[in-house]
Amino acid sequence: MLRALCLSLLLLPAPTYALAQAQGTNVAFGSMKGDPTKPVEVTSDQLTVNQANGTAIFTGNVLVVQGEMRLTAPSVTVEYAETTKKITRMHATGGVTLVNAGESAESQEAVYTVDDGHVLMTGNVLLTQGTSAISGQRLNVDLVTGTGLMEGRVQTVFIPGQVSGTQP
Repeated sequence: MLRALCLSLLLLPAPTYALAQAQGTNVAFGSMKGDPTKPVEVTSDQLTVNQANGTAIFTGNVLVVQGEMRLTAPSVTVEYAETTKKITRMHATGGVTLVNAGESAESQEAVYTVDDGHVLMTGNVLLTQGTSAISGQRLNVDLVTGTGLMEGRVQTVFIPGQVSGTQP
């Protein structure tokens, strides 16, 4: 799919192609909104808990569910607050997929800060929204407002006559 995206970019007129390679592109996430106050459910093949540093490491087919949001990865480290024992942060590695309604994002790793509802995805990020796709190296998503910022050699394809989730 990424190869088709890159090939399509070569076929775009020069001004559109230059716009598509902007260093930072704001992205609207109509259905990527989430509610960080909802319960977080984690399923995996294995769990290792470290009471000393307040972490739990889930490995093997990890599935994290919070409301409508689904995150999958080979490994997710969950960090807990020292005093409240509440989940503060989740760090997913090894190839991450984040899905919510009709949108999905893939990356090498992701950090979800639960309290403020921010997800930072890094490493070969590919975001798909319906028939549109955007790629870059870093995607910062605010699940509360449903907005995001894609950075690092951003590439996208705009299909004439269709509404896109990107905002220049």
